[in-house]
Amino acid sequence: MNRKRLLPIVTACLILSLGTGSVAEAVPAPSIDNADPVAAAPFCYEEPNTPQADISDLKARFSRSNWMPTLQAMYKRRWPSGEKLAIAQAKDPYWNQFVETSSFEAFAESMMVAIHEETHMWDLDGSRTEWDKYTASWINASQQMTAIPLHGGFPRKEILPLITDKLSDDMDGIYLRDREQGNYRLQGVTAELNAGLMGLPAATVVQEYIKGIGASNSRDIAATNLRYLLLYLRVAKSKHADYWAKIKNEPKIRDLVLTQFLRTAYWLEKSAPYGSKLGSPDADKITAKNYSPENIAILEEFTGRKVRTDAQKNCTA
Repeated sequence: MNRKRLLPIVTACLILSLGTGSVAEAVPAPSIDNADPVAAAPFCYEEPNTPQADISDLKARFSRSNWMPTLQAMYKRRWPSGEKLAIAQAKDPYWNQFVETSSFEAFAESMMVAIHEETHMWDLDGSRTEWDKYTASWINASQQMTAIPLHGGFPRKEILPLITDKLSDDMDGIYLRDREQGNYRLQGVTAELNAGLMGLPAATVVQEYIKGIGASNSRDIAATNLRYLLLYLRVAKSKHADYWAKIKNEPKIRDLVLTQFLRTAYWLEKSAPYGSKLGSPDADKITAKNYSPENIAILEEFTGRKVRTDAQKNCTA
């Protein structure tokens, strides 16, 4: 599988958002989160999904002209978060760049990239994000975090010295070593992770229809971007004490980090049975490194919460 050629596609909208569009002209957005902050008591991240729900009738009726109703109906049955995002973004003109309509199988395969990119479009819309100042994250059908303060940050390329293997080398080349992308700060780290955590379930719940390589790095994207977040926190603490203090004092950032850590664990487990189709063996190797003592220590210090590292990795302790 040539995963390398897939990577530029899933950065397209993040790069686009930095242009002269609405994000650059944003006005401050109020906090309108429709979910409570992360509960203080032990809890597990999970969300409704029914991958076995019958969609054979949708496949039988699928055509180039009804792909959006099909998308919404497909995810309504199998993954409501995808349905709600598709409804929220239904009028976005960029869908056609990412959705393949030559067959139902090609359509299902294209969902990883399409949902990934439309997550960027929702998160980075100028009504809810101002680059490097505050951001938003579509988490699932019932939870969208908004007005998350960022306080700028430092270039994410500064985490490169902590990566001493080649497990994420393809993505490192784009997100960290690239002259433009490497200079993105915390905004870039959180945006890519959130999009990856939508693209992965988008492919997982329709995996039986995926025949090609269009979603073959879904698990790698999620694991790698969580890696970047954890390493970013480590560099913040060790080299940017003032910035570390600022973000550690922001409850919304702490909640986001904890939610995304548990959410990554949840969807990596759900997708594990289809690992040969939705990822490379490196995804599990990166995940193992994400659970190294130093990474768990920085996560728990930053969030103030203990996480489980046993079979229930999607839970706090």
